Amino acid sequence: MEKPFVYGMSVEGNNFTDREKETERLKKDFENGVNVILISPRRMGKTSLVKKVCSEIADPGIKTVMMDIYDCRSEYDFYNRFASVLIKETAGRMELVMDNVRRFLSRVSPRISFSPEPMTEYSVSLGITPENYSPEEILDLPETIAREKGIHIVVCIDEFQQIGEMPDTLLLQKRMRGVWQHHTHVSYCLYGSKKHLMTNLFHNKRMPFYRFGETNELSFIPTDAWVPFIRQRFACGRLAISDAYAARICDYVGNHSSYVQQLSWNVMAETRREVDEESFVAGCEALLAQCNSYFLEQIRGMSSYQMNFIRLLCSGVEREVGSRSAQALYPLGSKSNVSRIKSSLAEREIIELMPDGRIRLADCVFQRWFAREWM
Repeated sequence: MEKPFVYGMSVEGNNFTDREKETERLKKDFENGVNVILISPRRMGKTSLVKKVCSEIADPGIKTVMMDIYDCRSEYDFYNRFASVLIKETAGRMELVMDNVRRFLSRVSPRISFSPEPMTEYSVSLGITPENYSPEEILDLPETIAREKGIHIVVCIDEFQQIGEMPDTLLLQKRMRGVWQHHTHVSYCLYGSKKHLMTNLFHNKRMPFYRFGETNELSFIPTDAWVPFIRQRFACGRLAISDAYAARICDYVGNHSSYVQQLSWNVMAETRREVDEESFVAGCEALLAQCNSYFLEQIRGMSSYQMNFIRLLCSGVEREVGSRSAQALYPLGSKSNVSRIKSSLAEREIIELMPDGRIRLADCVFQRWFAREWM
């Protein structure tokens, strides 16, 4: 059964909406071997966009390989994930995986694991260590495979910001950039869910990946693109929603893709025939209740000054948060303390520091929840 609205995971098919321009551009990048960096706040649809583009590549000479490195905690964790996914995805069929290993990684003894459920995916474990393969050999693996098979490989790496969290990260980044910049049969699409870490990796002139590829920042999908999508999904459930209420759903969550889908479903679940004020308000209340434990965890352990900083933002102060007038509303301590609070909250992605000097809360639903519960 197809879900009317999907959130908390990547979306495909009818649940994917808009992003025509981004899809067209990313597809051209993939087809022309351009390295791409995707940066945006969390749950904005980066993974869904990459999946959609990968599914639309029709050229048999281009092979897309997607991997998620969220749970990789060390350099060789990454190398094992990197190599195993490449070996598996470029084999095409399970019967050819061992052939790929013999051709490209003959010094390891792989294991293939199956889920107990029938017709499910399998995984490949390679056991790569510093004793059997050097970092440079593994990092050069996609180029080796692409040359041998006469194809172009597009390597798509999700949660790439994990690289910046690993021990000796600068050495690792230098190794990666040093090898990958010479690849002519491979291009890379690197994206992640922590905007400030990704920005530091690719926009900081002192970092190895500075200007590694074309950087694209995903913007919010506009309301006029969401409204027909929301109305169509309601109609599939034999329910009605007006343009006005569909637009109010978008406005309530700041057009944030995942929240638009979540709130749309909550409103749908409260609707009998057609959305009215009662079902809309009930849907909004359900959204805040669903997020409550997550938001409580975000503020756990915060100092009273940090809480006051958030209160200032909720009250509409976006600049000069350390000014006398702002401190009269909610005290923040010394000027150096204000700076520490700002850095800490930005690192935790609770606030965003805008290029024009403004400060805003990164999550508009969190802002609504905080203003109701803690102001």
